[in-house]
Amino acid sequence: MSLDTLIRGVPDRGVNGDVQPHDNLAHARRLRRGSNRCAPPWWRDLAGILAWLSVFIVVALWVTNCGVQSIGWSSEGFTSLGRLCGLLAADLLLILVLMMARIPFVERSFGQDELSRRHRILGFVSFDLLMAHIVLVLLGYAASSRQGMLAQLWSLLSTYPGMWLALMGVGALVIVVITSIRYARKKLRYEAWHVLHLYAYAGVGLAWPHEVATGTDFVISTVARTYWWVLWWAATLSILIYRVALPVWRSWRHRLIVSRVVWEAPDVVSVHLTGRALRRMRLTAGQFMFWRFLDGPDWLQGHPYSLSAAPTGDRLRITVKGVGDAYDRLARLRPGTRVLVEGPYGRLTAAVRTRRKVTMIASGIGITPIRALLEELEYEPGDATLIYRASSTDDLVFREELEEMAGVRGIRVFYVIGPRMSGRRSWLPAATAGWSDSAVLLRLVPDIAGHDVYICGNDAWMATVQEAVVEAGTPADNVHTERFDW
Repeated sequence: MSLDTLIRGVPDRGVNGDVQPHDNLAHARRLRRGSNRCAPPWWRDLAGILAWLSVFIVVALWVTNCGVQSIGWSSEGFTSLGRLCGLLAADLLLILVLMMARIPFVERSFGQDELSRRHRILGFVSFDLLMAHIVLVLLGYAASSRQGMLAQLWSLLSTYPGMWLALMGVGALVIVVITSIRYARKKLRYEAWHVLHLYAYAGVGLAWPHEVATGTDFVISTVARTYWWVLWWAATLSILIYRVALPVWRSWRHRLIVSRVVWEAPDVVSVHLTGRALRRMRLTAGQFMFWRFLDGPDWLQGHPYSLSAAPTGDRLRITVKGVGDAYDRLARLRPGTRVLVEGPYGRLTAAVRTRRKVTMIASGIGITPIRALLEELEYEPGDATLIYRASSTDDLVFREELEEMAGVRGIRVFYVIGPRMSGRRSWLPAATAGWSDSAVLLRLVPDIAGHDVYICGNDAWMATVQEAVVEAGTPADNVHTERFDW
């Protein structure tokens, strides 16, 4: 069976043209005017330098306060090493808070998917350091007092101020870590995971009185005490400003309400919203926001949804596929429901584009930001290609809208239909088993090496597409994805 009979909706291939890798940067700059520009590269470098500088300061303060001099196979040596582990754990926990505080400088430098990945890694490292702190300090104190570990633990809890709060903080962090393990996350609904993950803030806050009351650095060093208070207040104010005050102010300013709910398919629903002065929100196609609908007791639960249409001055649209309680709530929304928003976030926008031609590759409900981008981006007829992967034709969302845009703007649209392939890691359906992943891309888009490629779908599928695109010759820097790593 030929590939042409497997790929549906294949248009005339005569518009491919020649590869144009980096020949139109002026055109790309024009595209970015009026949109959220990418952060300068040095922003990212500066954020990394500041994070490493904080770690260096912590180690330097520990050395200054006789940390190195105490190292050795003795009770004092165990205690000193435990103190260093505790200081590093506290520092990393506060850095984690700053990373996920939605600070524009950090958000625009890395993007939410990259921040989530780094947040996960640093989270486990900080927890390991915290456990090492507890064990080493207990060993040191037990050796000096000649008590057993359990007896020494009780002595610390009953005599040192802030220890019971610190123990509760450790318990909260244990819950966060356990529910962050991939197996546990797959078993939890997003709503439950999100609530449990907020315990991290409780863990950091509950541990603070113990650090202030009994930490050696706080007690004997004014410089260290100043550093820790500055870092703690920076983290606290960042959360209050960017996670609370700014979303509340934006929601009040733009007054978003639900205007109507439209069923796109039996398990896909679109929510249309109206508001005022939405252009001042600086929201662009490809971005997402956290949405809270004021329709009942569950309004505190925010969910990340991408725009499924290019934003206008007074209208937005999001589209969600039927999974979980959140979808059921959206399907029951009534016109006039008020909405709180947090954002916009994301870097899957026109701002990352550097080439004249673009290829959009989507799977399932991942078509939502791709459809918005196709509507908003500027391109000539034949310069934009859409490859839409779905299990069946019934799963194609926005088919009429996409084909209308294709007719008006000259988008080349390919529907890759069929059940997933078994026994092979691939983005293709089972019927294309005789083709390699990159060969299909090159057959559909022969000049893909000269395109910017945007990909959206589930994480595993996006990874296989990204590998195929790079194998087909597209530089990795020109492949753009965004992952919701919750």
